[in-house]
Amino acid sequence: MRLETPRSLDEALSLLTSPGAHCLAGGQSLVAMMNARLIEPELLVSLRLLPDLRRVEALEGGGLRVGAMVTYREIADLPRENAAASLFAQAVPVVAHPAIRTQGTIGGSLCQADPAADFPVLAVCAEATIRIAGSDGVRVVAGADFFEGVFETAVEQGEIVVAVDLPALPDGVGAHYEKFMLTDGDYAVASVAALIGVKDDVCSFARVAVGGCNTEPVRSTQVEQMLVGTDLSPDLLARTGAELANACDPFDDFRASRDYRLKIIPRLVARAIEAARRKAETQND
Repeated sequence: MRLETPRSLDEALSLLTSPGAHCLAGGQSLVAMMNARLIEPELLVSLRLLPDLRRVEALEGGGLRVGAMVTYREIADLPRENAAASLFAQAVPVVAHPAIRTQGTIGGSLCQADPAADFPVLAVCAEATIRIAGSDGVRVVAGADFFEGVFETAVEQGEIVVAVDLPALPDGVGAHYEKFMLTDGDYAVASVAALIGVKDDVCSFARVAVGGCNTEPVRSTQVEQMLVGTDLSPDLLARTGAELANACDPFDDFRASRDYRLKIIPRLVARAIEAARRKAETQND
């Protein structure tokens, strides 16, 4: 195995056309997978000298473009006025540990596509779009279409994720990430991301996604439509949680059984929606 550290995106893309080549971002997931011999790359292409991938830029209309090499620690400082950015920023304290948060990157997390990781479910809930560079230029993939299975994404050989676009959301939307884990800093047994808007005590906006309970994050626009125009009663939240649990296909592993995950999803959904609602109400006061 050899390591290359290109100084331009074009050079990096050229190197990635080599058989067995892999991008190296923060390395927090990739190196662990290499140590476990889950992957054995012939060439590692480090992205650490590509400054354009470390930028955070404001987009027209209030959105944000976050470079793929922006670290978890830097994500924590994103402006909370953007509800989608706030959702990511709030999640950072429950992602792994400080040393990993200093090195791990948003692009690396999304490209790993671990069902139990934190950022994939946030990207789906926020309707983030992923910008992928290749020899033919940059293409844009919706977060919901980016994840194709366990450790599988829409990124093809010779391509690099260069940025994540977080859209602007209506004013007054509250964001919350609810994560259940066995020990501090662990991957999720199950997690729920919620974006809730409230106007005159009635839900005006709703997005909810479940992580850790399927091969990719689960979101249902039909379930979200159940919430809009209601007072978000406990009974409705219970039905919402049950519907989302039915849409999931959890697995058994050393963290929890399938049945246990199905049992806790409704509770996490209710907690996440209630917390996001309170935050929305606070913003509206």
